[in-house]
Amino acid sequence: MEFKSFPIPGPFEIVPRRHGDARGYFAELFREDLFAERAGKVRFVQENQSLSGRTGTIRGLHYQEAPFAQGKLVRCAAGAIYDVAVDIRPGSDSFGQWIAAELTAEDCNQLWIPAGFAHGFCTLRPDTVVTYKVTDYYSPAHDKGLAWDDPDIGVAWPGSACPDTLSAKDAGQPRLAEVFASVPGLKGN
Repeated sequence: MEFKSFPIPGPFEIVPRRHGDARGYFAELFREDLFAERAGKVRFVQENQSLSGRTGTIRGLHYQEAPFAQGKLVRCAAGAIYDVAVDIRPGSDSFGQWIAAELTAEDCNQLWIPAGFAHGFCTLRPDTVVTYKVTDYYSPAHDKGLAWDDPDIGVAWPGSACPDTLSAKDAGQPRLAEVFASVPGLKGN
């Protein structure tokens, strides 16, 4: 199992070793001890799954406010996604910056997104299934989001990203500067 870091501290990609033969392959996807060495003590309490029929489907950018902030361990069970995490930790040196990883069913790779990040993805293939474990329960009162195309964040989404696929909720999300108006240095301030 390989762990790949990003320029922004916190998120990391997990790339399992696949052992294959004529029957197929075996891969160890998660080991609590190795994960804890990098993420600290984490307890997953809920697992979610989504199916997106169209290539270019955009979901996000989502997060939950404290005290129900969620860390997420994301993987693609079928198809492929461009998975994005945006640092929304006030006081962080990388506040408003983002990272991305391409997750595919074939690679069995996963992205760890700690609490304090907004999360979203764009499907790269039809009939894509995404699963993710979270560290706190869903709380409708704490469910928040950011505009997927906020120019202050500047995510470089794939060319296939289709705004027509946004849910009504995601299409109406605010910009980062509207939500975090008191954070110095935002372009929108």
